[in-house]
Amino acid sequence: MKGTIKLIIPVLAAFVLFGCVQETKEKTTKQEPMKITKEIFGLVDTTEVYLYTLTNKNGMQVKITNYGGIVTSIICPDREGNMADVALGFDELQPYLDGHPYFGCIVGRYGNRIAKGKFTLEGEEYTLAINNGPNHLHGGIKGFDKHVWKAKEKSFPDTCFLRLRYTSADGEEGYPGNLRVMVTYSLTNDNELIIFYKATTDKATVVNLTHHTYFNLGGTQEDALDHMMSIAADKFVAVDETLIPTGELKDIKNSPMDFTTPHSIGERIAEVDGGYDHTYVLNNMGELLKVADVYELNTGRLMEVFTTEPGIQFYSGNFLDGSLSGKNGIVYKQHHGFCLETQHFPDSPNQADFPSTILRPGDMYTQTTIYKLSTK
Repeated sequence: MKGTIKLIIPVLAAFVLFGCVQETKEKTTKQEPMKITKEIFGLVDTTEVYLYTLTNKNGMQVKITNYGGIVTSIICPDREGNMADVALGFDELQPYLDGHPYFGCIVGRYGNRIAKGKFTLEGEEYTLAINNGPNHLHGGIKGFDKHVWKAKEKSFPDTCFLRLRYTSADGEEGYPGNLRVMVTYSLTNDNELIIFYKATTDKATVVNLTHHTYFNLGGTQEDALDHMMSIAADKFVAVDETLIPTGELKDIKNSPMDFTTPHSIGERIAEVDGGYDHTYVLNNMGELLKVADVYELNTGRLMEVFTTEPGIQFYSGNFLDGSLSGKNGIVYKQHHGFCLETQHFPDSPNQADFPSTILRPGDMYTQTTIYKLSTK
């Protein structure tokens, strides 16, 4: 999988995100479109920031702000039909501006870590911002999560979407090339949150976009350690003490890293130094496939994850420390939420044997991820 990123855009995502199927249905059936509303969320300097609420026929709601593309809330039913918010975050813009651990945001230009903040591309060495110990993390000091994106919303009978655009300038946070990025969030009547990413560049660069919602399917009142997790991966990316890959793709069999059969997040977490914060190696080769599911027994909520990406970062909220109060005054303590971040591997620009994250002029980066909520 070396060379320029070339990922397959699934037919489903293409239709949903560009409105082909929905426009036809709207004309032939005259169904009422799904609901999407827009309100002022605050200001970044003098720029207005908006909060968009996407609602489907089942009453599921996803709230997204164009500041950082942050999903601030995901409200969905339990097995009894009771609605609750399953995403960590804040009710107001200011706490996001004050600093937070990437709650619900778009991560870029490069999600995860790059060793020492350096990589060489086409004979030229690039130096990035250092913002995580000795390394570069999640796009740097002012990554994509800290910019106001241009937004456009649209609604159809079976889906509604929010399309966000941002142009990352050549040299921003040390990265080469003017990178034009589009991220589309779609909510369907099947309770799917579909995230479609697209990017182009005018100079060779590296790209690894992902999404960083902290989920708690119990409704965020307690920690997430009782959630039952399954991940369709036989290996994970081994890392050193600074969470930089050693280059080894390590077998998970008979280890606390093994989620090929369901285990609770907390069952073996004490055996994992620092908790779970590892990239699992998927085998989907650019196809949209189911790669994980999470089940919360008390509420019956089930989340299935589908992606075209080669890896998924499972993070168990190890660095939440009780210093942040979120929605409804809930204090977010260690392991209060978990992340399943679909992405390429950490430090890929410095790891020749990893799937390439290089994007060149004339090519297009795409990826699709779906978080599907249901109950059982």
